[in-house]
Amino acid sequence: MTKGAYAKLHHDMQHFVTEASVDQLTAIKNSIAQCARKAQKAGIDAIEIHGDRLLGSLCSKLLNHRTDNYGGSLENRTRYALEVLQAIKEAAPSMMVEYKLPIITVNPDGSLRGKGGLLEDEAVEFAKMLDAAGIDMIQVAQANHTGNMGDTIPPMGAVPYNWTLGACEKVKAVVSCPVATVGRVVSVEAGEKILEDGTADIIGYGRSLLTDPDIANKVEKGECIRECLNCNKGCVDAIQSRRYLSCVLNAENGDEETIFIQPCTETKNVAIVGAGLAGLEAARVAYKRGHTVTVFEKSNRLGGQINIASVPPRKDEILRSVQYYEKFLPGKVDIQLNHEPTMDELNGFDHVILAIGAHNMDLPMPVENSNVVSSWDILNGQEVSGKCVVLGGGLVGAETAEYLANKGLEVSIVEMMDKIAAQESETVLPLMEADFEKHNVQKFVNTRVSEIKDNVIYAVNTKDETNVEIAADTIVNALGSKKNVFDDSKLTVPFTYVGDCSGERTADIASAIRTGYKAANEI
Repeated sequence: MTKGAYAKLHHDMQHFVTEASVDQLTAIKNSIAQCARKAQKAGIDAIEIHGDRLLGSLCSKLLNHRTDNYGGSLENRTRYALEVLQAIKEAAPSMMVEYKLPIITVNPDGSLRGKGGLLEDEAVEFAKMLDAAGIDMIQVAQANHTGNMGDTIPPMGAVPYNWTLGACEKVKAVVSCPVATVGRVVSVEAGEKILEDGTADIIGYGRSLLTDPDIANKVEKGECIRECLNCNKGCVDAIQSRRYLSCVLNAENGDEETIFIQPCTETKNVAIVGAGLAGLEAARVAYKRGHTVTVFEKSNRLGGQINIASVPPRKDEILRSVQYYEKFLPGKVDIQLNHEPTMDELNGFDHVILAIGAHNMDLPMPVENSNVVSSWDILNGQEVSGKCVVLGGGLVGAETAEYLANKGLEVSIVEMMDKIAAQESETVLPLMEADFEKHNVQKFVNTRVSEIKDNVIYAVNTKDETNVEIAADTIVNALGSKKNVFDDSKLTVPFTYVGDCSGERTADIASAIRTGYKAANEI
Protein backbone atom coordinates (compact mmCIF):
# COMPACT_ATOMS: atom_id res chain seq x y z
CA MET A 1 0.00 0.00 0.00
CA THR A 2 1.38 3.42 -0.90
CA LYS A 3 2.00 6.04 1.76
CA GLY A 4 -0.66 8.28 0.20
CA ALA A 5 -3.26 5.52 0.19
CA TYR A 6 -2.52 4.66 3.80
CA ALA A 7 -2.86 8.30 4.81
CA LYS A 8 -6.25 8.53 3.12
CA LEU A 9 -7.47 5.40 4.85
CA HIS A 10 -6.14 6.68 8.14
CA HIS A 11 -7.76 10.10 8.02
CA ASP A 12 -10.87 9.73 5.84
CA MET A 13 -13.43 7.91 7.97
CA GLN A 14 -15.59 7.03 5.00
CA HIS A 15 -13.02 4.40 4.05
CA PHE A 16 -13.14 2.40 7.28
CA VAL A 17 -16.31 3.18 9.26
CA THR A 18 -18.07 0.17 10.72
CA GLU A 19 -21.43 0.30 12.44
CA ALA A 20 -21.23 0.20 16.24
CA SER A 21 -23.75 -1.95 18.06
CA VAL A 22 -26.14 -0.35 20.54
CA ASP A 23 -24.28 -2.13 23.34
CA GLN A 24 -20.99 -0.65 22.14
CA LEU A 25 -22.49 2.83 21.96
CA THR A 26 -23.86 2.44 25.48
CA ALA A 27 -20.50 1.29 26.80
CA ILE A 28 -18.71 4.23 25.16
CA LYS A 29 -21.28 6.68 26.55
CA ASN A 30 -20.85 5.27 30.05
CA SER A 31 -17.07 5.49 29.76
CA ILE A 32 -17.30 9.14 28.69
CA ALA A 33 -19.56 9.86 31.67
CA GLN A 34 -17.10 8.21 34.06
CA CYS A 35 -14.25 10.23 32.61
CA ALA A 36 -16.27 13.37 33.28
CA ARG A 37 -16.98 12.23 36.85
CA LYS A 38 -13.28 11.65 37.50
CA ALA A 39 -12.40 15.01 35.96
CA GLN A 40 -14.86 16.77 38.24
CA LYS A 41 -13.46 14.94 41.25
CA ALA A 42 -9.96 16.03 40.22
CA GLY A 43 -11.03 19.67 40.23
CA ILE A 44 -11.52 20.23 36.51
CA ASP A 45 -14.01 23.00 35.81
CA ALA A 46 -15.03 22.36 32.21
CA ILE A 47 -15.15 19.64 29.58
CA GLU A 48 -15.57 19.76 25.80
CA ILE A 49 -17.61 17.21 23.94
CA HIS A 50 -15.82 16.81 20.62
CA GLY A 51 -18.80 16.59 18.32
CA ASP A 52 -16.78 15.44 15.32
CA ARG A 53 -15.29 11.94 15.60
CA LEU A 54 -17.88 9.32 16.70
CA LEU A 55 -20.64 11.80 17.51
CA GLY A 56 -20.15 13.70 14.28
CA SER A 57 -20.19 10.48 12.30
CA LEU A 58 -23.52 9.51 13.80
CA CYS A 59 -24.92 13.01 13.18
CA SER A 60 -23.78 13.01 9.57
CA LYS A 61 -26.03 12.30 6.60
CA LEU A 62 -22.91 11.37 4.66
CA LEU A 63 -21.49 8.80 7.08
CA ASN A 64 -24.49 7.49 9.00
CA HIS A 65 -26.47 4.87 7.07
CA ARG A 66 -28.06 3.17 10.09
CA THR A 67 -31.67 2.07 10.04
CA ASP A 68 -32.26 1.90 13.82
CA ASN A 69 -33.03 4.70 16.30
CA TYR A 70 -29.59 6.23 15.68
CA GLY A 71 -30.02 6.67 11.92
CA GLY A 72 -32.23 8.36 9.37
CA SER A 73 -33.93 11.53 10.61
CA LEU A 74 -32.11 14.46 12.21
CA GLU A 75 -33.69 13.53 15.53
CA ASN A 76 -32.31 10.00 15.29
CA ARG A 77 -28.85 10.98 14.05
CA THR A 78 -28.39 13.47 16.90
CA ARG A 79 -29.91 11.18 19.54
CA TYR A 80 -26.58 9.72 20.68
CA ALA A 81 -24.89 13.11 21.04
CA LEU A 82 -27.71 14.29 23.29
CA GLU A 83 -27.53 11.06 25.29
CA VAL A 84 -23.78 11.64 25.82
CA LEU A 85 -24.48 15.19 27.00
CA GLN A 86 -27.12 13.96 29.43
CA ALA A 87 -24.81 11.24 30.76
CA ILE A 88 -22.05 13.76 31.40
CA LYS A 89 -24.41 16.16 33.18
CA GLU A 90 -25.65 13.35 35.42
CA ALA A 91 -22.14 12.11 36.21
CA ALA A 92 -20.60 15.56 36.72
CA PRO A 93 -23.41 18.01 37.54
CA SER A 94 -21.09 20.90 38.47
CA MET A 95 -19.02 20.65 35.28
CA MET A 96 -19.33 23.31 32.59
CA VAL A 97 -19.93 21.44 29.32
CA GLU A 98 -19.09 22.78 25.87
CA TYR A 99 -20.12 21.10 22.62
CA LYS A 100 -17.88 21.43 19.59
CA LEU A 101 -20.41 21.60 16.77
CA PRO A 102 -18.85 20.52 13.44
CA ILE A 103 -20.45 21.95 10.33
CA ILE A 104 -20.05 20.57 6.81
CA THR A 105 -19.38 23.71 4.80
CA VAL A 106 -19.64 24.31 1.07
CA ASN A 107 -16.60 25.11 -1.07
CA PRO A 108 -16.72 27.86 -3.73
CA ASP A 109 -17.11 25.18 -6.42
CA GLY A 110 -20.18 23.76 -4.67
CA SER A 111 -18.48 20.64 -3.27
CA LEU A 112 -18.89 19.75 0.39
CA ARG A 113 -16.05 20.29 2.85
CA GLY A 114 -16.17 17.65 5.56
CA LYS A 115 -18.20 14.50 6.18
CA GLY A 116 -18.61 14.14 9.93
CA GLY A 117 -21.05 16.62 11.49
CA LEU A 118 -24.00 18.42 10.00
CA LEU A 119 -24.82 20.64 7.07
CA GLU A 120 -25.40 24.22 8.19
CA ASP A 121 -29.23 24.18 8.28
CA GLU A 122 -29.30 20.97 10.33
CA ALA A 123 -26.52 22.24 12.58
CA VAL A 124 -28.61 25.27 13.50
CA GLU A 125 -31.52 22.97 14.39
CA PHE A 126 -29.24 20.72 16.43
CA ALA A 127 -27.87 23.76 18.25
CA LYS A 128 -31.42 24.47 19.45
CA MET A 129 -31.63 20.89 20.77
CA LEU A 130 -28.31 21.25 22.59
CA ASP A 131 -29.45 24.54 24.11
CA ALA A 132 -32.71 23.00 25.29
CA ALA A 133 -30.76 20.08 26.79
CA GLY A 134 -28.76 22.46 28.95
CA ILE A 135 -25.45 22.78 27.12
CA ASP A 136 -23.34 25.57 28.63
CA MET A 137 -21.51 26.62 25.47
CA ILE A 138 -21.33 25.77 21.77
CA GLN A 139 -18.23 26.10 19.63
CA VAL A 140 -19.00 26.28 15.90
CA ALA A 141 -16.25 24.63 13.84
CA GLN A 142 -15.47 23.03 10.51
CA ALA A 143 -16.37 19.33 10.12
CA ASN A 144 -13.57 16.79 9.76
CA HIS A 145 -13.05 13.43 8.02
CA THR A 146 -12.07 14.78 4.63
CA GLY A 147 -8.78 12.99 4.06
CA ASN A 148 -6.87 16.29 4.27
CA MET A 149 -6.48 18.14 7.54
CA GLY A 150 -6.05 21.33 5.53
CA ASP A 151 -9.81 21.22 5.01
CA THR A 152 -10.32 21.44 8.77
CA ILE A 153 -7.27 23.49 9.73
CA PRO A 154 -6.63 25.50 6.56
CA PRO A 155 -3.19 26.90 5.77
CA MET A 156 -2.43 30.51 4.96
CA GLY A 157 -4.28 31.88 1.98
CA ALA A 158 -6.54 28.85 1.55
CA VAL A 159 -9.74 30.38 2.93
CA PRO A 160 -10.69 33.86 4.19
CA TYR A 161 -9.96 34.95 7.76
CA ASN A 162 -12.71 34.10 10.27
CA TRP A 163 -14.11 31.73 7.65
CA THR A 164 -16.67 29.86 9.81
CA LEU A 165 -18.05 33.03 11.38
CA GLY A 166 -21.17 33.09 9.18
CA ALA A 167 -22.33 29.73 10.51
CA CYS A 168 -21.49 30.80 14.06
CA GLU A 169 -23.67 33.88 13.70
CA LYS A 170 -26.64 31.75 12.60
CA VAL A 171 -26.22 29.43 15.58
CA LYS A 172 -25.88 32.34 17.99
CA ALA A 173 -29.16 33.80 16.73
CA VAL A 174 -31.19 30.76 17.89
CA VAL A 175 -29.61 29.77 21.24
CA SER A 176 -29.35 31.33 24.68
CA CYS A 177 -25.97 29.87 25.64
CA PRO A 178 -22.63 31.51 24.72
CA VAL A 179 -21.30 30.63 21.25
CA ALA A 180 -17.63 30.48 20.26
CA THR A 181 -16.10 30.88 16.83
CA VAL A 182 -12.84 29.36 15.63
CA GLY A 183 -10.96 29.25 12.34
CA ARG A 184 -8.26 31.68 11.16
CA VAL A 185 -9.05 34.35 13.71
CA VAL A 186 -5.36 35.25 13.69
CA SER A 187 -5.11 38.57 15.48
CA VAL A 188 -6.47 39.81 18.77
CA GLU A 189 -7.88 42.81 16.92
CA ALA A 190 -9.91 40.49 14.66
CA GLY A 191 -11.23 38.67 17.71
CA GLU A 192 -12.18 41.92 19.43
CA LYS A 193 -14.03 43.06 16.31
CA ILE A 194 -16.09 39.85 16.30
CA LEU A 195 -17.01 40.38 19.96
CA GLU A 196 -17.88 44.02 19.37
CA ASP A 197 -20.09 43.09 16.42
CA GLY A 198 -21.87 40.48 18.54
CA THR A 199 -21.43 37.71 15.97
CA ALA A 200 -19.84 35.46 18.62
CA ASP A 201 -19.39 35.53 22.38
CA ILE A 202 -16.03 33.78 22.61
CA ILE A 203 -13.00 33.45 20.34
CA GLY A 204 -11.37 30.02 20.17
CA TYR A 205 -7.65 30.20 19.40
CA GLY A 206 -5.91 26.97 18.38
CA ARG A 207 -2.68 27.23 16.43
CA SER A 208 -2.23 30.76 17.75
CA LEU A 209 -1.67 29.44 21.27
CA LEU A 210 1.17 27.26 20.05
CA THR A 211 2.82 30.34 18.57
CA ASP A 212 2.21 32.47 21.66
CA PRO A 213 0.69 30.79 24.73
CA ASP A 214 0.57 34.11 26.60
CA ILE A 215 -1.97 35.88 24.38
CA ALA A 216 -4.40 36.67 27.21
CA ASN A 217 -1.69 37.90 29.59
CA LYS A 218 -0.07 40.02 26.89
CA VAL A 219 -3.38 41.63 25.95
CA GLU A 220 -3.89 42.58 29.58
CA LYS A 221 -0.38 44.06 29.78
CA GLY A 222 -0.48 45.67 26.33
CA GLU A 223 2.49 43.61 25.09
CA CYS A 224 3.25 42.50 21.53
CA ILE A 225 1.82 39.15 20.48
CA ARG A 226 3.56 36.82 18.09
CA GLU A 227 0.89 35.81 15.57
CA CYS A 228 0.47 32.41 13.94
CA LEU A 229 1.42 32.14 10.26
CA ASN A 230 -1.10 29.35 9.52
CA CYS A 231 1.81 27.58 7.80
CA ASN A 232 0.80 24.22 9.38
CA LYS A 233 4.40 23.01 9.30
CA GLY A 234 5.08 22.53 13.01
CA CYS A 235 1.57 21.66 14.13
CA VAL A 236 -0.78 20.11 11.56
CA ASP A 237 1.96 18.31 9.62
CA ALA A 238 3.18 16.87 12.91
CA ILE A 239 -0.31 15.63 13.77
CA GLN A 240 -0.68 13.94 10.37
CA SER A 241 2.75 12.33 10.64
CA ARG A 242 2.39 11.44 14.33
CA ARG A 243 5.35 13.63 15.26
CA TYR A 244 6.07 15.90 18.20
CA LEU A 245 3.78 18.94 18.08
CA SER A 246 5.56 22.29 17.75
CA CYS A 247 5.48 25.74 16.16
CA VAL A 248 8.09 27.00 13.73
CA LEU A 249 8.08 30.43 15.43
CA ASN A 250 8.23 29.27 19.04
CA ALA A 251 11.51 27.71 20.18
CA GLU A 252 10.04 26.90 23.59
CA ASN A 253 6.92 25.14 22.38
CA GLY A 254 6.46 21.82 24.14
CA ASP A 255 9.70 22.18 26.12
CA GLU A 256 8.77 25.10 28.38
CA GLU A 257 10.11 23.33 31.47
CA THR A 258 13.63 23.06 30.08
CA ILE A 259 13.78 25.79 27.40
CA PHE A 260 13.03 29.31 28.63
CA ILE A 261 14.66 32.74 28.60
CA GLN A 262 17.09 33.01 31.49
CA PRO A 263 18.05 36.45 32.86
CA CYS A 264 21.73 37.20 32.24
CA THR A 265 24.18 37.28 35.14
CA GLU A 266 26.21 40.06 33.48
CA THR A 267 24.89 42.64 31.03
CA LYS A 268 26.86 42.61 27.78
CA ASN A 269 26.89 44.66 24.61
CA VAL A 270 25.78 42.26 21.88
CA ALA A 271 26.08 42.87 18.14
CA ILE A 272 23.90 40.96 15.71
CA VAL A 273 24.88 41.00 12.06
CA GLY A 274 21.88 40.31 9.84
CA ALA A 275 18.18 40.96 10.41
CA GLY A 276 16.61 37.82 9.02
CA LEU A 277 14.51 35.69 11.38
CA ALA A 278 17.55 34.14 13.08
CA GLY A 279 19.08 37.52 13.82
CA LEU A 280 15.78 39.06 14.91
CA GLU A 281 14.99 36.22 17.28
CA ALA A 282 18.50 36.44 18.71
CA ALA A 283 17.94 40.17 19.25
CA ARG A 284 14.63 39.57 21.03
CA VAL A 285 16.01 36.91 23.36
CA ALA A 286 19.22 38.82 24.12
CA TYR A 287 17.17 41.90 25.00
CA LYS A 288 14.74 39.90 27.16
CA ARG A 289 17.70 38.48 29.06
CA GLY A 290 18.94 41.97 29.90
CA HIS A 291 21.70 42.54 27.34
CA THR A 292 22.22 45.72 25.32
CA VAL A 293 21.65 44.81 21.68
CA THR A 294 22.57 46.37 18.34
CA VAL A 295 21.33 44.86 15.07
CA PHE A 296 23.22 45.62 11.85
CA GLU A 297 21.44 45.03 8.55
CA LYS A 298 23.06 45.87 5.23
CA SER A 299 19.73 46.27 3.40
CA ASN A 300 17.01 48.82 4.06
CA ARG A 301 14.52 46.53 5.80
CA LEU A 302 14.16 43.70 8.28
CA GLY A 303 13.24 40.14 7.38
CA GLY A 304 15.92 38.77 5.06
CA GLN A 305 14.61 35.92 2.92
CA ILE A 306 11.10 36.21 4.37
CA ASN A 307 10.63 39.22 2.10
CA ILE A 308 10.96 37.01 -0.99
CA ALA A 309 9.29 33.98 0.59
CA SER A 310 6.14 36.10 0.92
CA VAL A 311 5.85 36.80 -2.83
CA PRO A 312 4.43 33.51 -4.26
CA PRO A 313 0.65 32.88 -4.24
CA ARG A 314 -0.97 32.58 -0.78
CA LYS A 315 2.35 33.30 0.98
CA ASP A 316 2.01 36.96 1.96
CA GLU A 317 0.84 35.98 5.45
CA ILE A 318 4.35 34.76 6.22
CA LEU A 319 5.26 38.43 6.70
CA ARG A 320 3.59 38.27 10.11
CA SER A 321 6.80 36.63 11.33
CA VAL A 322 8.73 39.84 10.60
CA GLN A 323 5.95 42.24 11.59
CA TYR A 324 6.14 40.89 15.13
CA TYR A 325 9.76 42.01 15.46
CA GLU A 326 8.97 45.33 13.78
CA LYS A 327 6.52 45.96 16.62
CA PHE A 328 8.55 44.48 19.46
CA LEU A 329 12.15 45.58 18.87
CA PRO A 330 12.04 49.37 18.25
CA GLY A 331 12.86 51.30 21.40
CA LYS A 332 14.38 48.21 22.97
CA VAL A 333 17.09 47.31 20.46
CA ASP A 334 19.29 49.61 18.37
CA ILE A 335 18.47 48.68 14.75
CA GLN A 336 20.87 50.05 12.14
CA LEU A 337 19.68 49.51 8.58
CA ASN A 338 21.85 50.07 5.50
CA HIS A 339 24.84 49.41 7.72
CA GLU A 340 27.42 46.70 7.19
CA PRO A 341 29.65 46.88 10.27
CA THR A 342 33.44 47.00 10.08
CA MET A 343 35.60 44.58 11.98
CA ASP A 344 36.64 47.38 14.33
CA GLU A 345 32.99 48.08 15.12
CA LEU A 346 32.28 44.43 15.88
CA ASN A 347 35.36 44.08 18.07
CA GLY A 348 33.99 46.88 20.21
CA PHE A 349 31.19 44.60 21.43
CA ASP A 350 31.34 41.87 24.08
CA HIS A 351 29.73 39.23 21.85
CA VAL A 352 28.83 38.98 18.17
CA ILE A 353 26.04 36.87 16.67
CA LEU A 354 26.48 36.32 12.94
CA ALA A 355 23.19 35.87 11.08
CA ILE A 356 24.42 36.72 7.61
CA GLY A 357 22.16 34.28 5.77
CA ALA A 358 22.62 32.56 2.42
CA HIS A 359 22.47 33.16 -1.31
CA ASN A 360 21.07 31.39 -4.35
CA MET A 361 23.77 28.87 -5.27
CA ASP A 362 25.37 28.82 -8.72
CA LEU A 363 24.37 26.19 -11.25
CA PRO A 364 26.70 23.16 -10.97
CA MET A 365 26.48 22.14 -14.62
CA PRO A 366 28.08 23.77 -17.70
CA VAL A 367 26.10 26.75 -19.04
CA GLU A 368 26.75 28.38 -22.42
CA ASN A 369 25.00 31.26 -24.18
CA SER A 370 21.77 30.94 -22.15
CA ASN A 371 19.41 33.27 -20.30
CA VAL A 372 19.67 32.11 -16.68
CA VAL A 373 18.19 34.05 -13.76
CA SER A 374 17.95 33.12 -10.10
CA SER A 375 14.69 32.39 -8.34
CA TRP A 376 15.69 34.93 -5.69
CA ASP A 377 16.00 37.70 -8.29
CA ILE A 378 12.60 36.80 -9.76
CA LEU A 379 10.93 36.88 -6.35
CA ASN A 380 12.69 40.19 -5.73
CA GLY A 381 10.90 41.63 -8.74
CA GLN A 382 13.03 40.89 -11.82
CA GLU A 383 10.76 40.56 -14.83
CA VAL A 384 11.10 37.57 -17.16
CA SER A 385 9.25 36.50 -20.27
CA GLY A 386 8.51 33.61 -22.60
CA LYS A 387 8.70 29.95 -21.75
CA CYS A 388 10.22 29.53 -18.28
CA VAL A 389 11.90 26.37 -17.08
CA VAL A 390 12.57 26.21 -13.35
CA LEU A 391 15.55 24.05 -12.40
CA GLY A 392 14.86 22.63 -8.96
CA GLY A 393 11.50 21.44 -7.67
CA GLY A 394 12.17 22.05 -4.01
CA LEU A 395 10.06 24.47 -2.03
CA VAL A 396 11.60 27.63 -3.53
CA GLY A 397 11.50 26.23 -7.06
CA ALA A 398 7.89 25.09 -6.79
CA GLU A 399 6.78 28.41 -5.33
CA THR A 400 8.68 30.35 -8.00
CA ALA A 401 7.06 28.21 -10.69
CA GLU A 402 3.61 28.87 -9.24
CA TYR A 403 4.38 32.59 -9.06
CA LEU A 404 5.44 32.71 -12.72
CA ALA A 405 2.47 30.61 -13.83
CA ASN A 406 0.10 33.02 -12.12
CA LYS A 407 1.71 35.83 -14.08
CA GLY A 408 0.56 34.09 -17.26
CA LEU A 409 3.88 32.53 -18.31
CA GLU A 410 4.36 29.03 -19.67
CA VAL A 411 6.22 27.13 -16.95
CA SER A 412 7.97 23.78 -16.52
CA ILE A 413 9.77 22.38 -13.47
CA VAL A 414 12.79 20.08 -13.65
CA GLU A 415 13.54 18.10 -10.49
CA MET A 416 16.11 15.38 -9.93
CA MET A 417 14.10 13.70 -7.15
CA ASP A 418 10.75 11.97 -7.66
CA LYS A 419 8.56 14.60 -6.02
CA ILE A 420 7.94 18.32 -6.41
CA ALA A 421 7.90 20.47 -3.23
CA ALA A 422 8.72 17.56 -0.95
CA GLN A 423 9.26 19.94 2.00
CA GLU A 424 5.90 21.67 1.65
CA SER A 425 3.08 21.10 4.13
CA GLU A 426 0.74 18.28 3.19
CA THR A 427 -2.11 20.73 3.67
CA VAL A 428 -0.61 23.17 1.14
CA LEU A 429 0.41 20.67 -1.55
CA PRO A 430 -3.16 20.06 -2.83
CA LEU A 431 -3.57 23.82 -3.36
CA MET A 432 -0.26 24.05 -5.20
CA GLU A 433 -1.02 20.99 -7.33
CA ALA A 434 -4.42 22.41 -8.27
CA ASP A 435 -2.74 25.66 -9.29
CA PHE A 436 -0.17 23.77 -11.37
CA GLU A 437 -2.96 21.89 -13.14
CA LYS A 438 -4.96 25.07 -13.73
CA HIS A 439 -1.97 26.75 -15.38
CA ASN A 440 -0.71 23.62 -17.15
CA VAL A 441 2.66 23.61 -15.38
CA GLN A 442 4.75 20.75 -16.77
CA LYS A 443 6.76 18.64 -14.31
CA PHE A 444 9.87 16.66 -15.17
CA VAL A 445 10.78 14.56 -12.12
CA ASN A 446 13.64 12.08 -11.83
CA THR A 447 15.42 14.34 -14.31
CA ARG A 448 19.10 15.21 -13.98
CA VAL A 449 20.42 18.18 -15.98
CA SER A 450 23.81 17.60 -17.60
CA GLU A 451 24.32 20.89 -19.44
CA ILE A 452 22.60 24.03 -20.72
CA LYS A 453 23.47 25.43 -24.14
CA ASP A 454 21.76 28.03 -26.31
CA ASN A 455 18.74 28.06 -23.98
CA VAL A 456 18.25 24.31 -24.32
CA ILE A 457 18.38 22.12 -21.20
CA TYR A 458 20.00 18.75 -21.84
CA ALA A 459 19.04 16.20 -19.20
CA VAL A 460 18.60 12.50 -18.50
CA ASN A 461 15.65 10.68 -16.99
CA THR A 462 17.24 8.76 -14.12
CA LYS A 463 14.55 6.07 -14.21
CA ASP A 464 15.05 4.85 -17.76
CA GLU A 465 18.23 6.74 -18.80
CA THR A 466 16.45 8.39 -21.74
CA ASN A 467 17.61 11.78 -22.94
CA VAL A 468 15.46 14.84 -22.27
CA GLU A 469 15.76 18.17 -24.10
CA ILE A 470 13.76 21.23 -23.04
CA ALA A 471 13.93 24.55 -24.85
CA ALA A 472 13.34 27.72 -22.86
CA ASP A 473 13.32 31.49 -23.14
CA THR A 474 14.15 31.89 -19.46
CA ILE A 475 15.92 29.34 -17.28
CA VAL A 476 15.35 29.82 -13.57
CA ASN A 477 17.99 28.62 -11.15
CA ALA A 478 16.19 27.29 -8.08
CA LEU A 479 18.60 24.50 -7.19
CA GLY A 480 19.00 25.70 -3.63
CA SER A 481 20.86 28.11 -1.44
CA LYS A 482 24.36 28.20 -0.04
CA LYS A 483 25.43 29.83 3.20
CA ASN A 484 27.18 33.17 3.13
CA VAL A 485 30.73 33.09 4.42
CA PHE A 486 32.11 35.60 6.90
CA ASP A 487 35.83 36.10 7.52
CA ASP A 488 35.90 35.77 11.29
CA SER A 489 39.69 35.49 11.52
CA LYS A 490 40.01 39.07 12.79
CA LEU A 491 37.21 38.92 15.33
CA THR A 492 38.75 39.29 18.79
CA VAL A 493 35.50 38.80 20.75
CA PRO A 494 33.36 35.67 21.20
CA PHE A 495 31.02 35.02 18.29
CA THR A 496 28.27 32.60 17.25
CA TYR A 497 26.73 31.73 13.87
CA VAL A 498 22.96 31.34 13.60
CA GLY A 499 20.44 30.59 10.87
CA ASP A 500 21.44 29.80 7.30
CA CYS A 501 25.13 30.47 7.85
CA SER A 502 25.43 28.27 10.94
CA GLY A 503 25.68 24.82 9.36
CA GLU A 504 26.47 22.89 6.24
CA ARG A 505 22.82 23.01 5.19
CA THR A 506 20.81 26.21 5.09
CA ALA A 507 17.99 26.58 7.60
CA ASP A 508 14.22 26.61 7.40
CA ILE A 509 12.17 29.01 9.54
CA ALA A 510 12.08 26.67 12.52
CA SER A 511 15.86 26.18 12.48
CA ALA A 512 16.48 29.90 12.07
CA ILE A 513 14.31 30.71 15.09
CA ARG A 514 15.79 27.98 17.24
CA THR A 515 19.44 28.69 16.48
CA GLY A 516 18.88 32.41 17.09
CA TYR A 517 17.07 31.72 20.36
CA LYS A 518 19.70 29.26 21.61
CA ALA A 519 22.69 31.47 20.77
CA ALA A 520 21.23 34.50 22.53
CA ASN A 521 20.15 32.46 25.54
CA GLU A 522 23.69 31.17 26.06
CA ILE A 523 25.55 34.51 26.08
